[in-house]
Amino acid sequence: MYEGTPPWDIGRPQHAVVRLAEAGAFEGEVLDAGCGTGENSIYLASRGLVVLGVDGAWRAIEKAEAKANERRSKAVFAVGDALKLAALGRTFDRVLDCGLFHTFDDTERAAYVRGLSGILKPGGRLFLLCFSEHEPGDWGPRRVTQAELRAAFTRSFEVEAIAPEAFESHVGSARAWLATVARAGPPG
Repeated sequence: MYEGTPPWDIGRPQHAVVRLAEAGAFEGEVLDAGCGTGENSIYLASRGLVVLGVDGAWRAIEKAEAKANERRSKAVFAVGDALKLAALGRTFDRVLDCGLFHTFDDTERAAYVRGLSGILKPGGRLFLLCFSEHEPGDWGPRRVTQAELRAAFTRSFEVEAIAPEAFESHVGSARAWLATVARAGPPG
Protein backbone atom coordinates (compact mmCIF):
# COMPACT_ATOMS: atom_id res chain seq x y z
CA MET A 1 0.00 0.00 0.00
CA TYR A 2 2.84 2.44 0.73
CA GLU A 3 4.35 2.23 -2.74
CA GLY A 4 1.60 4.70 -3.62
CA THR A 5 -0.48 6.89 -1.34
CA PRO A 6 -2.94 4.90 0.77
CA PRO A 7 -6.31 6.55 1.45
CA TRP A 8 -5.49 7.25 5.11
CA ASP A 9 -2.28 9.14 4.28
CA ILE A 10 -3.77 12.65 4.17
CA GLY A 11 -0.55 14.66 4.41
CA ARG A 12 -1.41 16.08 7.83
CA PRO A 13 -2.46 14.81 11.26
CA GLN A 14 -6.02 13.67 11.84
CA HIS A 15 -8.22 16.49 13.23
CA ALA A 16 -9.12 14.26 16.19
CA VAL A 17 -5.43 14.04 17.13
CA VAL A 18 -4.99 17.81 16.84
CA ARG A 19 -8.04 18.43 19.05
CA LEU A 20 -6.76 15.97 21.68
CA ALA A 21 -3.30 17.58 21.65
CA GLU A 22 -4.70 21.10 21.89
CA ALA A 23 -6.75 19.97 24.90
CA GLY A 24 -3.57 18.72 26.62
CA ALA A 25 -4.39 15.01 26.32
CA PHE A 26 -0.86 14.00 25.32
CA GLU A 27 2.04 14.22 27.75
CA GLY A 28 5.33 12.57 28.50
CA GLU A 29 6.51 9.81 26.20
CA VAL A 30 4.10 8.88 23.41
CA LEU A 31 3.91 5.76 21.26
CA ASP A 32 2.16 6.17 17.91
CA ALA A 33 1.25 2.53 17.19
CA GLY A 34 0.71 1.92 13.48
CA CYS A 35 2.10 5.37 12.67
CA GLY A 36 2.06 4.98 8.89
CA THR A 37 4.04 7.78 7.25
CA GLY A 38 4.25 9.71 10.51
CA GLU A 39 1.95 12.72 10.23
CA ASN A 40 0.50 12.31 13.74
CA SER A 41 3.93 11.55 15.25
CA ILE A 42 5.56 14.57 13.62
CA TYR A 43 2.72 16.82 14.77
CA LEU A 44 2.92 15.57 18.37
CA ALA A 45 6.71 15.97 18.40
CA SER A 46 6.27 19.57 17.17
CA ARG A 47 4.39 20.16 20.43
CA GLY A 48 7.48 19.18 22.44
CA LEU A 49 6.51 15.57 23.14
CA VAL A 50 8.91 12.63 22.99
CA VAL A 51 7.35 10.45 20.27
CA LEU A 52 8.14 7.01 18.90
CA GLY A 53 6.21 6.02 15.79
CA VAL A 54 6.10 2.28 15.07
CA ASP A 55 4.72 0.55 12.00
CA GLY A 56 5.09 -2.94 10.55
CA ALA A 57 5.56 -1.59 7.02
CA TRP A 58 9.20 -0.68 6.36
CA ARG A 59 8.15 1.54 3.43
CA ALA A 60 5.87 3.58 5.72
CA ILE A 61 8.72 4.08 8.19
CA GLU A 62 11.05 5.07 5.36
CA LYS A 63 8.56 7.76 4.31
CA ALA A 64 8.02 8.87 7.92
CA GLU A 65 11.77 9.28 8.47
CA ALA A 66 12.09 11.30 5.25
CA LYS A 67 9.26 13.61 6.34
CA ALA A 68 10.78 13.99 9.81
CA ASN A 69 14.19 14.87 8.35
CA GLU A 70 12.66 17.36 5.90
CA ARG A 71 10.64 19.05 8.67
CA ARG A 72 13.46 18.83 11.23
CA SER A 73 11.21 16.85 13.55
CA LYS A 74 12.47 15.08 16.66
CA ALA A 75 9.95 12.24 16.17
CA VAL A 76 11.69 8.87 16.05
CA PHE A 77 10.46 5.99 13.89
CA ALA A 78 11.03 2.23 13.90
CA VAL A 79 9.76 -0.82 12.09
CA GLY A 80 7.98 -2.92 14.68
CA ASP A 81 5.23 -5.44 15.25
CA ALA A 82 2.27 -3.97 17.15
CA LEU A 83 1.44 -7.49 18.32
CA LYS A 84 4.84 -7.69 20.06
CA LEU A 85 5.05 -4.32 21.82
CA ALA A 86 7.22 -5.68 24.66
CA ALA A 87 10.04 -5.88 22.10
CA LEU A 88 10.24 -2.08 22.25
CA GLY A 89 11.80 -2.45 25.70
CA ARG A 90 10.21 0.69 27.14
CA THR A 91 7.02 2.14 28.56
CA PHE A 92 4.91 5.12 27.57
CA ASP A 93 2.65 7.71 29.21
CA ARG A 94 0.35 7.86 26.19
CA VAL A 95 -0.37 5.64 23.21
CA LEU A 96 -2.04 6.78 20.01
CA ASP A 97 -3.73 4.19 17.82
CA CYS A 98 -5.06 5.95 14.76
CA GLY A 99 -6.45 3.31 12.43
CA LEU A 100 -4.64 0.21 13.69
CA PHE A 101 -7.06 -1.57 16.04
CA HIS A 102 -9.69 -2.03 13.32
CA THR A 103 -7.22 -3.98 11.15
CA PHE A 104 -6.90 -6.83 13.67
CA ASP A 105 -8.95 -10.01 13.92
CA ASP A 106 -10.18 -11.12 17.37
CA THR A 107 -7.04 -13.11 18.23
CA GLU A 108 -4.75 -10.27 17.15
CA ARG A 109 -6.81 -7.75 19.13
CA ALA A 110 -6.32 -9.78 22.30
CA ALA A 111 -2.55 -9.97 21.70
CA TYR A 112 -2.41 -6.23 20.99
CA VAL A 113 -4.29 -5.34 24.17
CA ARG A 114 -2.02 -7.63 26.24
CA GLY A 115 0.97 -5.84 24.70
CA LEU A 116 -0.51 -2.44 25.51
CA SER A 117 -0.94 -3.46 29.16
CA GLY A 118 2.80 -4.10 29.30
CA ILE A 119 4.02 -0.87 27.71
CA LEU A 120 1.45 1.70 28.88
CA LYS A 121 2.37 3.04 32.31
CA PRO A 122 -0.21 2.70 35.11
CA GLY A 123 -2.43 5.77 34.88
CA GLY A 124 -1.42 6.24 31.24
CA ARG A 125 -3.92 6.68 28.44
CA LEU A 126 -4.61 5.15 25.06
CA PHE A 127 -6.39 7.24 22.43
CA LEU A 128 -7.86 4.94 19.79
CA LEU A 129 -9.50 6.05 16.53
CA CYS A 130 -11.18 3.24 14.58
CA PHE A 131 -13.89 2.67 12.01
CA SER A 132 -17.38 2.51 13.51
CA GLU A 133 -20.09 0.00 12.69
CA HIS A 134 -22.13 3.03 11.55
CA GLU A 135 -19.92 3.44 8.47
CA PRO A 136 -22.00 2.10 5.56
CA GLY A 137 -20.72 -0.30 2.94
CA ASP A 138 -18.29 -3.17 3.09
CA TRP A 139 -15.13 -1.51 1.73
CA GLY A 140 -12.15 -0.76 3.91
CA PRO A 141 -11.35 -2.13 7.34
CA ARG A 142 -13.54 -4.09 9.69
CA ARG A 143 -16.08 -2.00 11.56
CA VAL A 144 -15.87 -1.89 15.36
CA THR A 145 -18.76 -1.53 17.79
CA GLN A 146 -18.66 0.24 21.15
CA ALA A 147 -19.35 -3.13 22.76
CA GLU A 148 -16.28 -4.62 21.05
CA LEU A 149 -14.12 -1.75 22.29
CA ARG A 150 -15.39 -2.16 25.85
CA ALA A 151 -14.94 -5.94 25.74
CA ALA A 152 -11.36 -5.64 24.46
CA PHE A 153 -10.30 -3.35 27.30
CA THR A 154 -11.57 -5.00 30.46
CA ARG A 155 -8.54 -6.43 32.25
CA SER A 156 -6.01 -3.79 33.39
CA PHE A 157 -7.93 -0.97 31.67
CA GLU A 158 -10.87 1.37 32.10
CA VAL A 159 -12.72 2.73 29.08
CA GLU A 160 -13.25 6.36 30.04
CA ALA A 161 -15.07 7.54 26.91
CA ILE A 162 -16.14 6.48 23.44
CA ALA A 163 -17.32 9.29 21.20
CA PRO A 164 -18.38 9.51 17.55
CA GLU A 165 -15.61 10.85 15.35
CA ALA A 166 -14.59 11.10 11.69
CA PHE A 167 -11.67 9.15 10.28
CA GLU A 168 -10.31 11.35 7.51
CA SER A 169 -8.91 10.09 4.23
CA HIS A 170 -8.08 11.67 0.89
CA VAL A 171 -11.20 10.01 -0.54
CA GLY A 172 -13.54 11.46 2.12
CA SER A 173 -14.21 10.63 5.73
CA ALA A 174 -15.59 7.59 7.50
CA ARG A 175 -17.64 7.25 10.65
CA ALA A 176 -15.41 6.32 13.52
CA TRP A 177 -15.12 5.96 17.27
CA LEU A 178 -12.61 7.82 19.38
CA ALA A 179 -12.00 5.85 22.56
CA THR A 180 -10.10 7.08 25.60
CA VAL A 181 -8.82 4.14 27.62
CA ALA A 182 -6.87 4.41 30.88
CA ARG A 183 -4.37 1.86 32.13
CA ALA A 184 -5.39 0.76 35.63
CA GLY A 185 -3.31 1.93 38.55
CA PRO A 186 -1.91 5.24 39.72
CA PRO A 187 0.49 7.19 37.53
CA GLY A 188 4.05 5.96 37.91
